[in-house]
Amino acid sequence: MLHAQGPLLTVDVGERAATETVIDDVLETCVGGRAAATALAHERIPFDADPLGPENRASLSTGPLQQSRMSFTGRMNMTGLSPLTDGLVSANAGGYLSRNFVGTGYSVLEITGESEELLAVHVTDSGVEFEAVPDLAGATVPETSAAMTERHDLGPEHCIAIGPAGENLVRFASVMTFDSRAFGRGGLGAVLGAKNVKCVTFDGDTRPPVEIPNPPEMDVHREAAQSDDRMRRQGTTGSTEFINDNFSLPTRYFREYEFEGVAAIGGNAIEEKKYKKGACSACAYACKLPTRDEETGLETEGPEFETVYSFGSLQGVDDVVDVMRANELCDTLGMDTISAGVTVAAYLESEDAFGDADLAQEITEKIASREGIGDTLAEGVDRIHGDLGVENWTVKGMEFAAHDGRVLHGQGLSYAVANRGADHLYASMLSLEYGGDLDPQGTAGKADTLVERENYNAFRDTGIVCAFGDDYVTPDRLETLFDAEYADLLAVGARTVTRERHFNNQRGFDREDDDLPYEIPGLEDAIDDYYDARGWSADGTVPDSRLESMTEATRD
Repeated sequence: MLHAQGPLLTVDVGERAATETVIDDVLETCVGGRAAATALAHERIPFDADPLGPENRASLSTGPLQQSRMSFTGRMNMTGLSPLTDGLVSANAGGYLSRNFVGTGYSVLEITGESEELLAVHVTDSGVEFEAVPDLAGATVPETSAAMTERHDLGPEHCIAIGPAGENLVRFASVMTFDSRAFGRGGLGAVLGAKNVKCVTFDGDTRPPVEIPNPPEMDVHREAAQSDDRMRRQGTTGSTEFINDNFSLPTRYFREYEFEGVAAIGGNAIEEKKYKKGACSACAYACKLPTRDEETGLETEGPEFETVYSFGSLQGVDDVVDVMRANELCDTLGMDTISAGVTVAAYLESEDAFGDADLAQEITEKIASREGIGDTLAEGVDRIHGDLGVENWTVKGMEFAAHDGRVLHGQGLSYAVANRGADHLYASMLSLEYGGDLDPQGTAGKADTLVERENYNAFRDTGIVCAFGDDYVTPDRLETLFDAEYADLLAVGARTVTRERHFNNQRGFDREDDDLPYEIPGLEDAIDDYYDARGWSADGTVPDSRLESMTEATRD
């Protein structure tokens, strides 16, 4: 099976030391990306580690397809113990970082320890350097990447960075790359903040030999370039009005199911603000959304659908410029727009202030600096909903994405059991239910489909392939690219999901955590079916024998 190559680089920022470890056995069975990082985390992060302590390890990993020039491969994975959910979390970001990372010759970078002073870490194919950067304390993400450009001629495409939110340990702080692309969900920015790492740069010309089959690579690239999908013009916002009119667009902190101002913040409104094309590395699909408001001069990249929901309908805000401003603010300060927007919406609910975009912006800034009420809100909805007197719209501590499980019951089931919590991309049942391939109503008979979707998405984050490439990087092409049967690729994903669950079990997670803040038909029976399909126990835990048997199977 095709897999990433290159050693693991462990950087201990407390000791200011870097060591290389050969991990060929891990890569041969786990391919790369999310699967490899999860396997390493399971072995190397203590089960009782503090997410904000020195024993936590943040791993940045690449897959074999980042050696190719194929569309939909300009992405990387990041894995660590989440300050938001208290379990393992993996996040995925695009941009232009992946090829520069591959050029260092490593397959995985692991950051551990805790520095006494704020650091920039520089990783090249000839070594690692540590640079004290006390002058960048409190700097925004663009200010940080600008400093790296000026000092080292390494622009944002070479850099991951945190903003003030990460330094101030906001539990949903993001790690940013290319200034506007986020390893968004789960608070990995706070993990780097706790380690006192402001940024890491990557540069080099050492590329491990990975041979990618040319026919599917070229076919995918050509089809992506010729596509006339609406997503190429409007990104994920192209479905906003369809979802609002036919399903649900959560509105005013989940009070309502549709938003009367949707036309002012939906796909057409976003497209009107788009002023040029945007893409990720080597991708001809070019679905990014560089937008500009001519009247104010505001420029940002996006907002995508999830931000239109979290800072638009969920807050009762119907001005696209206000949503653009919130998007840019979160990117600049380094915060996940979903969790930040939902948390701000919870505050607006408590203050009966829906629609007040100026207040929302003020509160967003206070969260990043932990100023006043922002210090409370920076903990996330799960920890502070009681203080606000609002409902707890989270699963496992993670704030909900837009796709409403009260209407899409398969997606609701996915939210309940996902190791990551209320994240829409963990299984993406929503795509089947929106498209009519699966009846949105009810959960009966959906467990097997959910398992396959989780396994597929886990492998997709391992390869690594963009979620928007599913219509192009099809199962038969994956088989050709990875020189493996599709069932074997899904098995890599299955082992990854099981390792995540087993790790979280050791931290106290079980069936009680697989729950929703609302009722959907047949949820408990569907959870039983899901556990059966996974080979897990009825209490939501992974038997040691199950983990061992899956591990042994990869060695045979």
